[in-house]
Amino acid sequence: MKYMMTYDLMESVRNTNQWLGASARAFASYPAMSLGANPAMDWLKAWGEVTERSFSRMVLKPDWNIPPVTGQSGKDFPVVVETVIERPFGDLIQFTMPGRDTRKRRVLLVAPMSGHYATLLRKTVISLLPDCEVFVTDWHNARDIPVSAGKFDVEDYTLYLVDFMKELGSDIHVIAVCQPAPLTLAATAYLAEENPDAQPKSLTLIGGPIDPEANHTEVTDFGRSVTMGQLEQTMIQRVGYKYGGVGRMVYPGLLQLASFISMNAETHMTAFRDQIISATKGDASEHDKHNAFYDEYLAVMDMPAEFYLSTVERVFKNRDIARNDFTVAGRKADIGKITTVAVKIVEGENDDISAPGQCLAALDLLTGLPEAKKAAHLEPGAGHYGIFAGGSWRRNIRPLVLDFIDANAGDAPKAANTNSAA
Repeated sequence: MKYMMTYDLMESVRNTNQWLGASARAFASYPAMSLGANPAMDWLKAWGEVTERSFSRMVLKPDWNIPPVTGQSGKDFPVVVETVIERPFGDLIQFTMPGRDTRKRRVLLVAPMSGHYATLLRKTVISLLPDCEVFVTDWHNARDIPVSAGKFDVEDYTLYLVDFMKELGSDIHVIAVCQPAPLTLAATAYLAEENPDAQPKSLTLIGGPIDPEANHTEVTDFGRSVTMGQLEQTMIQRVGYKYGGVGRMVYPGLLQLASFISMNAETHMTAFRDQIISATKGDASEHDKHNAFYDEYLAVMDMPAEFYLSTVERVFKNRDIARNDFTVAGRKADIGKITTVAVKIVEGENDDISAPGQCLAALDLLTGLPEAKKAAHLEPGAGHYGIFAGGSWRRNIRPLVLDFIDANAGDAPKAANTNSAA
């Protein structure tokens, strides 16, 4: 499947469905269609609206759209997104609020590169902004990155994190969500030997596959059941002529989305059926619950092929991180060398992506870290999304993480980059 024509075929199918939805909506909206009572036209218009919106979202990067933050005095501070470091495959961005006093807590959110944009953490960012200075890794869509920018695999990802941590200074507190948890742990271990003073004060790992074999899920079962050759032949394609990354080998976002949906196909079918019914009745709205969720869920990005394949091979199949045998640029990132960074593990009891135990395995690898600097929390009844952006995060996990940050803040040197307070 490593051909441009297969990539362009998928994009053509998506584009055709978007066009069909738009055409159905426009046709059913003609004034002449209202001359007589015809429920079929209402259904056609509703189907068209939902279909057009759904397929158009698949190629759009969602806006952060962070609302103003209200200070203690009742004053609203608008949120501005600023780029701290700009790189071909991802930027380090900061959410600033001109006029607001600088917060002592400085947090780096490491977003997943697993099919969705960093905006998947939008609710997480919103929840942290009142109390923290927030930085986020904003990964780019591989389809837009020219081939001349080179490769990007798990080692490059890790080195990006190393550079981001160095830039932010040692008074940063890192929170890694899901997929980047093992690589963030490796980046911290890399710094422990290369530049110990640049290590973060604390590291919170949320629902990540440190040891995928600790508790099997459909994701880990799939990783064990296929060979690397099968993955390369069935999942990897070349970006077509429509985008700036033409010719780049990628794991296409549309193919990833098909996999996401197939895992809970009946649930998604029911959700779209109900939304069409709501639109027919006139109950649907621009920012209703369905649109708020699927505008983000359907917005997918291509992953560099070498990143996807090296993740499967080194994190899931070979378990390099779980065996503490992960090398970066020819050097072992020895997790046992981490001796000063406080580490907290957060897992969800009902997490079907990174099941309980997979992330907890990190604590056993931290042989050089005192037990007093280790912590773990298992959230009862919480699924994967809930532990970083849902109700469980807001009510229970966020306060625990902030307390953990405060408990391990200590006296830090001045950060490399800080906002000026007015």
